[in-house]
Order: sequence, then C-alpha cells, then structure tokens
Amino acid sequence: MNRRSFLKSSATALTVTGLATGLTGAAAEGATAREFYELRRYQFRFGPMAKRFEQYITQAAMPAMQRMGIGPIGVFSPAGGPDNPAAYVLVPFKSLAEFASVGERLQQDPEYQKLGDDYINTPATDPPYVRYESSLLLALTGMPRLAVPAQTADNRSRLFELRTYESHSRKALKTKVKMFNEGELDIFRRTGLAPVFFGETLIGPQQPNLTYLLVFDDLAHHGQCWEKFRNDPEWEKMSATPGYSNAEIVSNIHSLFLKPMGCSQL
Repeated sequence: MNRRSFLKSSATALTVTGLATGLTGAAAEGATAREFYELRRYQFRFGPMAKRFEQYITQAAMPAMQRMGIGPIGVFSPAGGPDNPAAYVLVPFKSLAEFASVGERLQQDPEYQKLGDDYINTPATDPPYVRYESSLLLALTGMPRLAVPAQTADNRSRLFELRTYESHSRKALKTKVKMFNEGELDIFRRTGLAPVFFGETLIGPQQPNLTYLLVFDDLAHHGQCWEKFRNDPEWEKMSATPGYSNAEIVSNIHSLFLKPMGCSQL
C-alpha cells in the first residue's frame, strides 16, 4: 500500500471511529442509556416469500438474537393498503457495537445456520425477498428505551401506528426532537397515545426525520386518543408557540398501520 492510500484509509477509519464514539457517548448520556434501533422493511412478491420469511424469523433469527440478549423484537405486517405483501422488523440494540456485530455473530451460530437454511441459502431463481431497506435510529432522551405494550403483556389484540416526521433541515428536526423530549411525550401519554419507541434517524431514507411507533386497542381507540390529544390545552399552547408549529419544523408526516405477526414480541 502506498503512503497516499494508507493515509486515506487511516483518515476514513478515524472518521468512522470518531462518529461511533460520539454517538455511543450521546446514547449513554443521563441515568439510562439510550438504545439504538434498526427498523427494516422487507418487500415480497405474492407467493411463498412472506410465509418463508415468517418461518425463518420465527424459527431461526429471533431465537438466535435472543441467545445474544437482543430483544424484544417487533415483527409486523401492514394492516392493508398497497404496501402488501411486506414485513417490518424492529430490533433494539444496547450499543452501536452490538448492532455492528450481530450479522457476524449470526454467521457463526450453527443453530441459526441450520434452522434458517431454507431461507439463507435460497438460489437466485427463488430469492427470499424482492429487496429490503434498513434505517438506524437513536432513541430520544425523553424515551431512552423501548416499551413493551400492555396489550402484548396481556396477550390482547392490538394495532400499531408507525409515524415518520420529516423536516426541511437538521436544525428544524432538532427542534421537533426537543418538543418531544420537553413536553410533547408527556402529553402523548396523558391523552392515551402509548409510545413503543421514539427514535431520531441516523442512517436511512427521507432524511432528516424522526420515527416513532404507537399502540392502540383498535382503530376506534386510535381515533379517540388522537382526538383527545388534538384538543389538549397544553398541546394547543405548545403547538402555537412561535418556532414550534408544524409549518415551521415539519415538512411531511407519513403514517402506516401495522399488525403484529404471531412471532412478534411487541
């Protein structure tokens, strides 16, 4: 390797190391360490893909990650709409190091390789999915760890809403994050909007954005909670504060209803 290549490689390594160190330090601020989340979306064709994926994640992937101490893991499918057939997987990590090492650890797990063989080793003529996309998120300080829904703990039916708020700039996104950390999350909880996780997207599409997941008993419960939130006096005051209105800091909102698959731990 010549000197120029060596210096370029060294600089790249130092940049990545510095980024990881900075994010890990930020995630560890406060009394409770902030989690990292990987949110994956798998797109399937109609046919065997979705069923094979569910068997793989139920029998091989989730048990292997449980052996690593990773979880609880959420596995969902869209509750209707043009997104089907698809699957969403939410995996919490204690650190960037844990996130970065999980792929290699799965490759070295013989039980995982054995039970996941039909999915892992599918030929090019019969792929396991069309494509998947992945985002890496850092938990907000106002909700540093994922919360298992009460409906899940009680084995009750539940409906999830995945929401993404895009902003026109990083500064605007930070203002929206501040709103959640310093009051909006409390209003959510008081009005029945039960969060599962809140995360600022570090790597992924539609940047800059934050993404969060809410849980409800059903669609009627969803409507009741959002109506109560919209009419809450504290929310009306906060959202009317100069610099905090959606028109100033939120450029787009995406909402998707999800239902848990049978193997989901959320």
